[in-house]
Order: sequence, then C-alpha cells, then structure tokens
Amino acid sequence: MYNPSRGSDFAQNNAKFEDAIQNPYEPQVGELPQNDMTEKEVNQIESETTIVGIAADDGVIMASDQRASLGGRVIYNKDVQKVEEIQENAALAISGSVGGAQSFIRSLRAEANLYEARRGEKMSISALATISANMLRGGPFFVVVPILGGVDEEGSHVYSLDPGGSSMQDDYTAQGSGMPYALGSLENNYEDGLTMDEAETVAAKAVKAASERDAASGNGIHITRITENNVDIVGHEDFDALL
Repeated sequence: MYNPSRGSDFAQNNAKFEDAIQNPYEPQVGELPQNDMTEKEVNQIESETTIVGIAADDGVIMASDQRASLGGRVIYNKDVQKVEEIQENAALAISGSVGGAQSFIRSLRAEANLYEARRGEKMSISALATISANMLRGGPFFVVVPILGGVDEEGSHVYSLDPGGSSMQDDYTAQGSGMPYALGSLENNYEDGLTMDEAETVAAKAVKAASERDAASGNGIHITRITENNVDIVGHEDFDALL
C-alpha cells in the first residue's frame, strides 16, 4: 500500500529518533530540567505541609501552616507564607516543590495579567482553574500540588489541583502531608452557609489538628481572606486568637 510519508522529510527525520527518546520541546526551547530523585523522595516533596481552602457565603478562606522542612525531619524555616495572590480576587496555596511553586505562581500571574490587559476584565475563577490545571500538566514545574481559591460574580470557589492536570471544585479541601488530619477536622466542623469568620475558625481547627499529628506541619498559621476585590494574608504564631 502506498505510504505518502515514505521517503519524505518527515520519514527521514523520524528515522533519526527510532532508537532515542524525543523531547518535543527541543530545539526551540531546549532540554527541560531533569532529576534523579527516587519515587520516595518525590512523594516527600509532594506532601510536606498542610493547606486548606473553604468556600464561604461571602468569600473564601485559605489556611496554611508556616513550617518548611526537609523530609519532615529537619525544620529549615519557621515562617513560610504558602499562599500567594494571583489577582485581586484569587489566591493560590502551595504544597510541593518550592522552586516549582515559585515558577508556577509567576507564570500564572503573567497569564492572568495578560488576559486582563487584553480583555479589560479579570479572568473568571473557573477559567483560572482550567489554565492552572493545563499549565501543571504541560509545564516544567516538577511537583506542585496547589489549592486555588477565588471569588467572582458567580460566587465563592475552591479548586484542588494536581500535577496530572486535574481540577476539582468543592466546598472545602486540603492538601499536603497533613491532609488526612485536616480533612477529618473539616468533615466534623464544616456546615453549609458558613460566614467568613466561621470558615476562618473551621480552617484554623483543621490546620491545628494537622500540626499536632504531622511532623512536617506547624509553627503557626497564615489565614487568607479572599473577597471579590481583595486578598488579605495574615500570619499568626499560635491558634488561640482564631479558635
């Protein structure tokens, strides 16, 4: 049977790679960063923290512990802010690789700013979640496992994202090594129709529960309050004023 690609430039180029792994980003972009980490080491990077997101009636509450550790054994920073503003009505809480998270946040902010400059309006939270998932799946951000929270004309939104490119909306969620303890607390304390103040207390209880059982979480809490026009991030050394 006639094969139109036989003998063509395509066929000749394809033959060069028959015994090699092709990098689709070369030569235009160059070789992407590689690593020799084991699966166990990757899983440790993926989970050393506790982050929580709750959609309230009048906004979104995000909470995160302040500890940075190496393998859950050595604490190398006790005052880490793990939530960053993306646009004035949306923020991202990060668990996973620090370098990958910083690169991802810069890229996502750039996309949001470009959209607003072109359209004259902010990107919707659902669109922001979609582009975040697409970037995580196709971009060189290593292991980044975020929670996206935001408020737009359709209401309050919380999305769980992962490196595989999934985007799942829920009323509340948690990520990181403290997730099992945080989710247990959220299951017990979350109710429909929470105000921002009530959601703040529920989120603080969840991070406190994780900090008491997870060695990689602790050293206080950052509370982020998101409304349609503002992202406010405040750190607390203890939980007393929040519970």
